[in-house]
Amino acid sequence: TQAVYEFMLKFFVALAVVTGVSFLSLGWREGVIVAAAVPLTLAAVFIVMLMTGREFDRITLGALILSLGLLVDDAIIAIEMMVVKMQEGMARVEAAAHAWTVTAAPMLSGTAVTVIGLMPVGFAASSAGEYAGNIFWIVAFSLLMSWLVAVVFTPYLGVKLLPAVAAVPGGARAIYDTPRYRQLRALVAWCVRRKGTVALVVLLMFGASMAAMVVVKKQFFPVSERPELIVEVTLPSGSDIAATQRTTEKVEGWLRLQPESKVVTAYIGQGAPRFFFSLSQELPDPAFAKIIVLTPGAAERDILRQRLRERVAEGLAPEARVRATQLLFGPPVPFPVSYRVSGPDLDRLRAIASDVEAVMRAHPDMREVHRDNTGPAATLRFVLDQSRLRQIGLSPAEAAQQLQFLLDGVTVTELREDIRSVAVVACVGGSIQANPRSDPASLDALSLIAADGRRIPLAQIGRTEVRQEEPVLHRRDRHPTIVVRGDIAEHVQPPDVSAGIDRALTDLRAALPDGYRIDTGGSIEESNKANLALAAVFPVMLLLMLTVIMIQVRSFSAMTMVFLTAPLGLIGAAPALLLFDQPFGFNAILGLIGLAGILMRNTLILVGQIEANGAAGMRPYDAVVEATVQRARPVLLTAVAAVLAFIPLTTSTFWGALAYTLIGGTAVGTVLTLLFLPALFALWFRIGAPAAEQGRSPPPRLQTEH
Repeated sequence: TQAVYEFMLKFFVALAVVTGVSFLSLGWREGVIVAAAVPLTLAAVFIVMLMTGREFDRITLGALILSLGLLVDDAIIAIEMMVVKMQEGMARVEAAAHAWTVTAAPMLSGTAVTVIGLMPVGFAASSAGEYAGNIFWIVAFSLLMSWLVAVVFTPYLGVKLLPAVAAVPGGARAIYDTPRYRQLRALVAWCVRRKGTVALVVLLMFGASMAAMVVVKKQFFPVSERPELIVEVTLPSGSDIAATQRTTEKVEGWLRLQPESKVVTAYIGQGAPRFFFSLSQELPDPAFAKIIVLTPGAAERDILRQRLRERVAEGLAPEARVRATQLLFGPPVPFPVSYRVSGPDLDRLRAIASDVEAVMRAHPDMREVHRDNTGPAATLRFVLDQSRLRQIGLSPAEAAQQLQFLLDGVTVTELREDIRSVAVVACVGGSIQANPRSDPASLDALSLIAADGRRIPLAQIGRTEVRQEEPVLHRRDRHPTIVVRGDIAEHVQPPDVSAGIDRALTDLRAALPDGYRIDTGGSIEESNKANLALAAVFPVMLLLMLTVIMIQVRSFSAMTMVFLTAPLGLIGAAPALLLFDQPFGFNAILGLIGLAGILMRNTLILVGQIEANGAAGMRPYDAVVEATVQRARPVLLTAVAAVLAFIPLTTSTFWGALAYTLIGGTAVGTVLTLLFLPALFALWFRIGAPAAEQGRSPPPRLQTEH
């Protein structure tokens, strides 16, 4: 409900932003036409989602909110072209047809490039791809439907709703000869004349942005704002479930007394049901319990979490490790920082794991560092006397079955309870506490039934021994493995902490004997899996992207130039992430991919306008300058609409980093489109300013056709 409400709120905010921008820049009727593209596009997207089985969830709703900042671009470009052609003297229907002829192909190519750029997310074979894959599909549906609306419905609505636009005396020359256009033309001409300097400055800015990304905080997925507090109670491996229950009841009782606790539910011997996609699942373990505490909100959750940690430090349940944490977005990551130590010899393995644990404990941002293997534990064994068993007529199997009944109980049948099978267990006593297993001293009081029905005291047919054994031994790829893991401080991100620990482990890794290794786990491992899955699809993405660009520009040189503009969004994204203290993670990567598509799309449209100007008879230099001037208004309008529409997303925990990436990249990308792209085009194709234009750049004669 909250996610849908968030979507509706941001939908109306984005719609108001787009409408306001269109009203102020184009006129109220033009604004109505552009605003109508939003519900038309979303209606078509909902139909496609219904046909393809897509559901409303956090990812699809967020992708729809993201699309709101992009799907009006085509409508603005189309209606702006119609208005300009009508100002030049074209009839209404002729202007609509011209808008289709000139803008449909470049917009489709730009849309396809943006959609293809997100393709790795939709086809990534990883848990992160499974989690976020619908971003690709929903954005693809939205952008393709927005293109269809822009080239079919928007021209039709323009014919029906646009007012009578009076032709401007002087035609195209007069339209682009206002004081502001003259200032813009002079600035663009200056950049084109000093194209080498401009290109060098942009290259230096890109290098500075790359360097800035080193200090940007790293993150896999953000923390959820859900109100549940997750409390894990872990006793030493091999502990009896009765001991786990006693400790859990102690912690649970304290939690129930806290004012922030609304509902407290404990699951003993197992993890909680997967009520949230990212909830980490645990295997059944008698020494483990998970408590779910529902609080009124995220603020109360954090207060209760801190108070519980302080109470645990003061001595609440000292026999167990009590961990308080919260839910995360993205694929489940049980511990943010963890390292796996693997090798053949268990004793050597423990020594290496102890060294790793010491390094992790030495890091100032680590806390609650521990190993999943605490070493051998004392185990009570009952050794049967085979000769005495034969004397009373019992086989070892029969004696073991009776002992099983006395200690743990025996499953005698199963019953169906709704959709579950429930085991019926016969055991001694009426509760776990009555089980003799809970008190090893009571073993001597037990007796077995001989073949002739006599009760034989257990002490007469065997003896008890205490042995040191491994309660649990984990293996990975058939090698014994010990995991060293822990939590981190609230103000840092897991990748940054892991990077510092990795540097501290360099010498230890170099000194490892053959057959032993230390592997990085936690969020770093999951992030690497996600990035590798994205990288596997990148070659296909690049091939399709280059194919689309090639079809549009029909030139290897122009295709290369368009493609080289893709990473320039980093120039705006990096400062935005630093300025607003946002981490760079999976979502921000999606924002950069989307930025690449937006920049290449703007480049494609500008290149198309330059070619059209050249075909109309302009000199190359004039074609570049005038194409930039002609595309300035739609570029600025789409950028302003997108930036303002993305602002509501900045308050979202999940989408905040992506929104800041798009806002910074779009704002700077707009400047690059208007100033750097014409300079790059002139530099790439060696276009110089005519001798008469070296000192000034008067407006040339414009043709009626763009």
